[in-house]
Amino acid sequence: MERLVDRLPEDVEDLAYALLKGACDRGLSLATAESCTGGLISAILTDLQGISHAFDRCFVVYSDAAKAGMLGIARDRIKAEGAVSETIAIAMAHGALNHSSADIALAVTGFAGPAGPGNEPGLVHFACVRRGRPAKHHEAHFGDLGRGAVRVEAVRTGLAMMIDALD
Repeated sequence: MERLVDRLPEDVEDLAYALLKGACDRGLSLATAESCTGGLISAILTDLQGISHAFDRCFVVYSDAAKAGMLGIARDRIKAEGAVSETIAIAMAHGALNHSSADIALAVTGFAGPAGPGNEPGLVHFACVRRGRPAKHHEAHFGDLGRGAVRVEAVRTGLAMMIDALD
Protein backbone atom coordinates (compact mmCIF):
# COMPACT_ATOMS: atom_id res chain seq x y z
CA MET A 1 0.00 0.00 0.00
CA GLU A 2 1.32 3.43 -0.92
CA ARG A 3 1.87 5.86 1.94
CA LEU A 4 1.32 9.60 1.77
CA VAL A 5 5.02 10.25 2.31
CA ASP A 6 5.77 8.16 -0.78
CA ARG A 7 4.24 10.94 -2.87
CA LEU A 8 6.31 13.70 -1.31
CA PRO A 9 9.97 14.56 -1.87
CA GLU A 10 12.27 12.19 0.01
CA ASP A 11 13.70 14.95 2.18
CA VAL A 12 10.23 15.63 3.61
CA GLU A 13 9.94 12.04 4.80
CA ASP A 14 13.46 12.29 6.22
CA LEU A 15 12.47 15.41 8.18
CA ALA A 16 9.29 13.75 9.48
CA TYR A 17 11.26 10.69 10.56
CA ALA A 18 13.92 12.81 12.29
CA LEU A 19 11.25 14.79 14.13
CA LEU A 20 9.31 11.76 15.32
CA LYS A 21 12.44 9.82 16.27
CA GLY A 22 13.79 12.81 18.18
CA ALA A 23 10.48 13.31 19.97
CA CYS A 24 10.29 9.62 20.88
CA ASP A 25 13.88 9.59 22.15
CA ARG A 26 13.14 12.59 24.39
CA GLY A 27 9.68 11.48 25.51
CA LEU A 28 8.04 14.53 23.91
CA SER A 29 4.70 14.77 22.15
CA LEU A 30 3.70 16.95 19.20
CA ALA A 31 0.68 18.88 17.98
CA THR A 32 -0.08 21.03 14.96
CA ALA A 33 -2.50 23.85 14.24
CA GLU A 34 -2.78 23.96 10.46
CA SER A 35 -4.60 26.37 8.22
CA CYS A 36 -3.16 26.52 4.68
CA THR A 37 -1.63 23.04 4.99
CA GLY A 38 -5.02 21.60 5.91
CA GLY A 39 -3.64 18.83 8.11
CA LEU A 40 -0.94 17.72 5.68
CA ILE A 41 1.78 17.91 8.33
CA SER A 42 -0.21 15.76 10.73
CA ALA A 43 -1.00 13.30 7.95
CA ILE A 44 2.71 12.84 7.30
CA LEU A 45 3.51 12.50 11.00
CA THR A 46 0.89 9.79 11.43
CA ASP A 47 2.02 7.91 8.33
CA LEU A 48 5.32 6.68 9.74
CA GLN A 49 4.72 3.38 11.47
CA GLY A 50 6.37 2.63 14.80
CA ILE A 51 7.17 6.20 15.81
CA SER A 52 3.96 8.13 15.10
CA HIS A 53 2.85 7.70 18.73
CA ALA A 54 4.81 10.88 19.49
CA PHE A 55 2.07 12.80 17.68
CA ASP A 56 -0.78 13.90 19.95
CA ARG A 57 -3.20 15.82 17.73
CA CYS A 58 -3.89 18.25 14.93
CA PHE A 59 -6.20 21.21 14.79
CA VAL A 60 -7.22 21.89 11.20
CA VAL A 61 -8.32 25.50 11.51
CA TYR A 62 -8.84 26.66 7.96
CA SER A 63 -11.52 29.24 8.80
CA ASP A 64 -11.37 32.14 11.24
CA ALA A 65 -14.29 30.54 13.11
CA ALA A 66 -12.24 27.37 13.59
CA LYS A 67 -9.25 29.34 14.86
CA ALA A 68 -11.53 31.02 17.40
CA GLY A 69 -13.55 27.96 18.37
CA MET A 70 -10.84 25.31 18.50
CA LEU A 71 -7.83 27.35 19.63
CA GLY A 72 -9.49 30.08 21.69
CA ILE A 73 -8.28 33.05 19.64
CA ALA A 74 -10.62 36.03 19.92
CA ARG A 75 -12.42 36.74 16.64
CA ASP A 76 -11.80 40.47 16.99
CA ARG A 77 -8.08 39.76 17.31
CA ILE A 78 -8.11 37.69 14.12
CA LYS A 79 -9.99 40.46 12.31
CA ALA A 80 -7.65 43.17 13.60
CA GLU A 81 -4.38 41.31 12.98
CA GLY A 82 -5.37 39.27 9.93
CA ALA A 83 -5.52 35.49 9.95
CA VAL A 84 -2.23 35.37 8.04
CA SER A 85 0.07 37.21 10.44
CA GLU A 86 2.82 36.66 12.96
CA THR A 87 0.60 37.34 15.95
CA ILE A 88 -2.12 34.92 14.86
CA ALA A 89 0.42 32.20 14.03
CA ILE A 90 1.88 32.54 17.53
CA ALA A 91 -1.61 32.55 19.07
CA MET A 92 -2.43 29.39 17.08
CA ALA A 93 0.68 27.62 18.40
CA HIS A 94 -0.14 28.59 21.99
CA GLY A 95 -3.76 27.53 21.45
CA ALA A 96 -2.62 24.12 20.22
CA LEU A 97 -0.49 23.69 23.35
CA ASN A 98 -3.27 24.88 25.62
CA HIS A 99 -5.80 22.50 24.08
CA SER A 100 -3.57 19.42 23.99
CA SER A 101 -1.11 17.46 26.07
CA ALA A 102 1.68 18.10 23.55
CA ASP A 103 5.08 19.45 24.51
CA ILE A 104 5.73 21.11 21.14
CA ALA A 105 3.19 22.74 18.86
CA LEU A 106 3.55 24.12 15.36
CA ALA A 107 1.16 26.56 13.71
CA VAL A 108 0.95 27.32 9.99
CA THR A 109 -1.20 30.02 8.39
CA GLY A 110 -0.83 31.50 4.95
CA PHE A 111 -1.90 31.87 1.35
CA ALA A 112 -1.11 28.63 -0.47
CA GLY A 113 -3.01 29.57 -3.59
CA PRO A 114 -4.14 32.81 -5.17
CA ALA A 115 -4.59 35.42 -2.49
CA GLY A 116 -7.24 38.09 -2.34
CA PRO A 117 -6.63 41.72 -3.25
CA GLY A 118 -3.66 43.11 -1.36
CA ASN A 119 -2.54 39.66 -0.19
CA GLU A 120 0.67 37.99 -1.30
CA PRO A 121 0.47 34.51 -2.87
CA GLY A 122 2.84 32.15 -1.07
CA LEU A 123 3.07 34.20 2.13
CA VAL A 124 3.11 31.79 5.08
CA HIS A 125 3.59 32.47 8.78
CA PHE A 126 4.88 29.73 11.08
CA ALA A 127 5.09 29.62 14.85
CA CYS A 128 6.56 26.85 16.95
CA VAL A 129 6.45 26.72 20.72
CA ARG A 130 7.72 24.28 23.30
CA ARG A 131 6.14 24.33 26.75
CA GLY A 132 7.96 26.72 29.05
CA ARG A 133 9.78 28.47 26.21
CA PRO A 134 9.00 31.48 24.04
CA ALA A 135 7.44 30.90 20.63
CA LYS A 136 9.61 31.16 17.53
CA HIS A 137 8.20 32.74 14.39
CA HIS A 138 9.20 32.42 10.77
CA GLU A 139 7.77 34.32 7.80
CA ALA A 140 8.20 32.70 4.38
CA HIS A 141 7.63 34.22 0.96
CA PHE A 142 7.39 31.17 -1.29
CA GLY A 143 5.89 33.13 -4.18
CA ASP A 144 3.18 32.13 -6.60
CA LEU A 145 4.41 28.53 -7.00
CA GLY A 146 0.95 27.01 -7.02
CA ARG A 147 -1.07 25.58 -4.17
CA GLY A 148 0.61 22.17 -3.98
CA ALA A 149 4.16 23.47 -4.16
CA VAL A 150 3.57 26.10 -1.47
CA ARG A 151 2.05 23.46 0.80
CA VAL A 152 5.06 21.14 0.32
CA GLU A 153 7.43 24.00 1.14
CA ALA A 154 5.33 24.83 4.20
CA VAL A 155 5.54 21.21 5.37
CA ARG A 156 9.33 21.28 4.96
CA THR A 157 9.66 24.51 6.91
CA GLY A 158 7.28 23.44 9.66
CA LEU A 159 8.98 20.10 10.22
CA ALA A 160 12.38 21.81 10.40
CA MET A 161 11.06 24.28 13.01
CA MET A 162 9.73 21.43 15.14
CA ILE A 163 13.07 19.61 14.90
CA ASP A 164 14.79 22.76 16.16
CA ALA A 165 12.38 22.85 19.12
CA LEU A 166 13.50 19.37 20.24
CA ASP A 167 16.75 20.74 21.66
